[in-house]
Amino acid sequence: MDDLTSAPSHIRSRFSRLGPVNEAGSRDDAATEALHAALARAMMAPVLPDSAEPPIPAGFTYLGQFVDHDLTMDATGAPLGVPLRVGDLVQGRAPVLDLETLYGRGPCDPADRRFYEPDGAHLRTGRTAAAFLAPATETELDGYDLPRAGRGFTRSARRIPVIPDPRDDENLVVAQIHAAFIRFHNRVVDLLRADGTPDPELFDRARDCVVAHYQWMLRTDFLPRILDPAVLEDVFTHGRRFFDVPGEAGSGRTPTMPVEFSMAAYRIGHAMVRERYEWNRFHSSRSKPTGATLQELFAFTGTSGTLSPDSRVGDPDSGSFERLPTDWIVDMRRLFDFAEAGRADLAGPGVNLAKRIDTLLSVPLANLPAGAIPGQSVASPDAIQRNLAFRNFTRATMVGLASGQQMARALGVPEPLTAQQIVNGAGGATFDRLTPAQREALAANTPLWFYALREAELNGGRLGAVGGRIVAEVLHRALEAGSVSILRDPAWRPTLGPDATTFRMVDLLLFAFEHKAELLNPLGD
Repeated sequence: MDDLTSAPSHIRSRFSRLGPVNEAGSRDDAATEALHAALARAMMAPVLPDSAEPPIPAGFTYLGQFVDHDLTMDATGAPLGVPLRVGDLVQGRAPVLDLETLYGRGPCDPADRRFYEPDGAHLRTGRTAAAFLAPATETELDGYDLPRAGRGFTRSARRIPVIPDPRDDENLVVAQIHAAFIRFHNRVVDLLRADGTPDPELFDRARDCVVAHYQWMLRTDFLPRILDPAVLEDVFTHGRRFFDVPGEAGSGRTPTMPVEFSMAAYRIGHAMVRERYEWNRFHSSRSKPTGATLQELFAFTGTSGTLSPDSRVGDPDSGSFERLPTDWIVDMRRLFDFAEAGRADLAGPGVNLAKRIDTLLSVPLANLPAGAIPGQSVASPDAIQRNLAFRNFTRATMVGLASGQQMARALGVPEPLTAQQIVNGAGGATFDRLTPAQREALAANTPLWFYALREAELNGGRLGAVGGRIVAEVLHRALEAGSVSILRDPAWRPTLGPDATTFRMVDLLLFAFEHKAELLNPLGD
C-alpha cells in the first residue's frame, strides 16, 4: 500500500458544489418556510416500515453517522436561515475516510496526545459507572464508555468525551460504536506488538491496518446495503463521471466536500432511525414497555444529555452520573447480525432492523434535544426549528442547494422522478395537508434531500440514480484520497476477517471483542 506508515493527511478542505445553484429554491420567504414546515410535518409518522430489500440491521444506521462525522463537519456557526455562499462554509474535516474522528492528529500532536494512553500506541478507553439496578450492573466495566474528562467545576464539564469529535457522543448508539472502534484499534496494537512490531512503528502500523480494514468494510458491507447495486458497481468499476473526475483540470488537488452530499444525499440515516430499540436485557420490551427510546439514547450521552436517569430538563449539570451507567451498555448482538459470520450462537434475542430508507421519519426527530442542535446546548429554539426535517430543508435553502430535478439533469439521469411519483411516492409521506399550490411547488422544485429519499422509497429502500450517484462518487473519492487507500492499492486484502476477501462490520466487532459473547454482551440475556 502507498506509504503505509505515513501520517494521516489531515487535509483542510472546503465545501463545493456538484450541481447548479437553485435560484428558485433559495428564496427565504414566508411561503418557502411554510412549505418546508408543512413538508417536515408530513414526514413524521408513528408507524414506520422495516428495511426489507434486504433487511438492514439497525447498527448500520449509526455506523453511517460515524462515517459522516469522519468526512464532514460544517463549522460555519451561522444561525439557521441566514443565507450563505458555499465559499463561506467552513469544512472542519478532511473529506477522506481515515478515521480522523478516532485518531485526531495522532499521539505526536501535543493537542491530541490526551486521546492516547502513555505508551502512545493505545487509545484511551472509558469505564462505566456502577448502577444498582441488578447484580450484573453493580460493577464498573472498562472499555464500554467513551473516555471522559472527569475533571472540571461542573458535572457537564466532567462528562465531556475525550475524543477528537464530540459529535460521536450525540447519541448512545454512535457512542457505543465509537467505543467499539477504540477497542478494535487497541486489539490491533496488541496483535502487532505480539508479532514483534517495534514500539516506534506500533501506532502508525496499527492505524494504517485499522483504516484499511475500515475502508474495506465500508466498500463491501455498508455501501451495498444502502445503494442501488447498479450505481455502486458502475462507480467502483468504471470510475467517477461527475465529481472530481480523474484527468480533468484540478482533479489532483485537495478533495472538496460537495454540499449536495453533506446537506442532502447522505442524510439518509435520518430516515433509518427508529423511535425505540431493543437495547439490552434491562432496556427492552421484555423489561419495560417502551424498550430503549430514542429520547433515552440521546439522554445517556455527555453531549446531548446527562448520562443520568434523574436529570432535570434543561439543566446540563443535573443528574447523578458522570459516566455511562453500566446498565446502558449495548448488547451488540441486537445492533448487528452475527449470523452473517456464521455465529448462530450469537443470535441472542433478535436483531433490531433499521427503518426503510424513505420519506418517513421517526416522530422524536420532530423535537430534537437542545444538546443535539449546534449552538443550542441549553436554550430551546422555536418548536419547528427542533424538527430535523425542517432544519435540513432550511439549511439547503441557505446555500441555494440544487433541487432534485436540477441534479437529475446535471447527472444525465434518463428517467427522473415524475411529478406524480414525487407527490404520491410508495407508502411514504403523503401531502394531504399541503395546499394545492404547495404540492405543485414541491413537484416542480423538490428539495434534493426529499427527492433522494423518495427515489429510494421507489427503489426498494436503496438510494437510486440521483442520491446513489452522489453518495457513491463522493465516497469513492474519499476512499481514494487518504494516505491509506484500498483503491490506490488494489492488491490489498484484509487479514483480520474469515478469509482474504471478507471483512464486514460483524468481523470488526468479533475481532474487537475477542470473538466472545460475554464481551459483546457483558450484561447477559
